[in-house]
Amino acid sequence: MFRGLMRSLVATVALSLIPAAGALSAEPIKIGAFLSVTGGMSFLGDPEKRTLELYVDRINQAGGLLGRPIALTVYDDASAADKSASFTKRLIENDEVDLIIGGSGTPNSMAAIPLVERAQIPYISLGGGVAIVQPVKKWVFKVPHTDRMAAEKVLHDMKARGIAKIALLSEDVGFGKSGREQTLAAAKELGVAVLADEIYSPKDADVTAQLTRIKGTPGVQALFIFGTGQGPAVATKNFHQLKLDMPLYQSHGVASKEFLRLVGGAADGVRLPAAGLVIADQLNDGDPQKAVVTEFKRSYETAFKTDVSAFAGHALDALNIAVAAIQRAGTTDKAKVRDEIEKTKGYVGTGGTVTMSPTDHLGLTLSAFHMVDIRDGDWSISD
Repeated sequence: MFRGLMRSLVATVALSLIPAAGALSAEPIKIGAFLSVTGGMSFLGDPEKRTLELYVDRINQAGGLLGRPIALTVYDDASAADKSASFTKRLIENDEVDLIIGGSGTPNSMAAIPLVERAQIPYISLGGGVAIVQPVKKWVFKVPHTDRMAAEKVLHDMKARGIAKIALLSEDVGFGKSGREQTLAAAKELGVAVLADEIYSPKDADVTAQLTRIKGTPGVQALFIFGTGQGPAVATKNFHQLKLDMPLYQSHGVASKEFLRLVGGAADGVRLPAAGLVIADQLNDGDPQKAVVTEFKRSYETAFKTDVSAFAGHALDALNIAVAAIQRAGTTDKAKVRDEIEKTKGYVGTGGTVTMSPTDHLGLTLSAFHMVDIRDGDWSISD
């Protein structure tokens, strides 16, 4: 029943609600968001903003939620964590929202956590860092796969291919910094030796020095780059220019067509974990995600005349989970909505099938990831 409701929301946003005219005259349900619409993480925040606005508008056109329209307030934190905190505070104190979605990146999400916990308001993060939900925080949930999950998925894939000695190149902030920590920990547990551990800054225009050291490290069988934004694109181009003779892996932080455009032909051969949305048309017909991701891809690309991305999917999943929780609660009472988010079970979304609990505020397993290769400038599933 829950899966049916969610599929209906993605396809038509036609929930069993009242006529639109009545909804528009009622007290609105206030959902706030802070996203990186501009700045270095705009490739995350811009599609997230578009998705929230598109689907909130559809919900309102279909009659609203609980007989009330949804009022969406979105602030652009310009990819700066300090602005994320300021806007979170504004959403709570000035806008008096009922629920918050956002934090396009890990640092932005982490900046909001103390504020939402203190205010006791439900918060669904769009950031990738595992620290957002581990340890569990009462009012904090997230929808993207974690950096730890990406590290484990990649390392398991490497071992299955006979790779046990690797080099790691990671960003020195946020998602990349956390990803490095999680990769080193997972590698130790899985018996993979990290022979070279290099760092780059997201502002670096060139990382050939780090890659040259990796190239000169004896025994390295593969390179794993952990980051998001421009950095992984720069590193991939440099990897290609230096003609490193080894497999190149990336994290899900580059699972967007924007990365392919930035890197061009140098992306071919890159291998990474990605959500089903990235390879929607390649999923088996029996896959429960197939209908969901195919319909969302069609809707997004029709509305915006541009390629959908996994990051747009994160925003849809967060909104769907929030809407379903409010509907089940029958109220916007924050404690009751929080409890219902935590009870999310069997939600088939763009990121996978979500089942949360008091000890798991993400609800995804490694099976939610697919290993994909980049071939001829596009994604190719290779599970």
